[in-house]
Amino acid sequence: MHRNGIDAARLGTARCSSCAIRDLVLFGDLHDQDFDLIHIPIDELRLQHGATLYSAGDEGGSLYTIRSGLVKLVQFLPDGTQRIVRLLRQGAVAGLEVLVDKPYEHTAVVLQETETCRLPRAVVERLSKETPRLHARLMERWYQSLHQADEWLTELSTGSARRRLARLFLKLAADAPNEPVLLSGREDLGAMLGVGMETASRTIAEFKRAGLVAERAPNVFVCDLSALEAVALDG
Repeated sequence: MHRNGIDAARLGTARCSSCAIRDLVLFGDLHDQDFDLIHIPIDELRLQHGATLYSAGDEGGSLYTIRSGLVKLVQFLPDGTQRIVRLLRQGAVAGLEVLVDKPYEHTAVVLQETETCRLPRAVVERLSKETPRLHARLMERWYQSLHQADEWLTELSTGSARRRLARLFLKLAADAPNEPVLLSGREDLGAMLGVGMETASRTIAEFKRAGLVAERAPNVFVCDLSALEAVALDG
């Protein structure tokens, strides 16, 4: 299925009131009667690695809430290179800028198979006006987005490549510290850290030799979190 630039398997119309992760997503604070205000279908989509949710500069008609998976927000620089400015995981909202009549600021690309709900802008605007609970949640998400962008700039764009990579591993492991960390390719890794692909590959190899991470499968790493914390602090 191809719709609004997305190649995806449409899972059906979302039932927000019974969502399994309702407490994490944008509509988490809504009451049952609030859902009666939704008259435009909210689609559930499953997207594969490499799929594009939307592209920078597109006029947006939808927001997207991430139910599972991992999505990167990409900024393309004048020289043609890309910089990954943020990663979106479960519970995150992409495309908030459309609520203030702005085109999408970044290109949103799936890094790991992702399930997302596509929220029509008209639905979110109506609920925001008529349901103070949603308006408060939207303001909270704006703040989170700004905070995450600042945090990303500070933690992953400063210091040595070793410190940046250690911080990235720690970020990716934060939600499930006992589970392996899945990285994307070396090119994406360099774009996240603001270093060249060769530097990214060399630093990964150094971490493996030092026992900081162990690669159990291609791009799947078991991490020594305490050792990575030491590198992140002292590098």
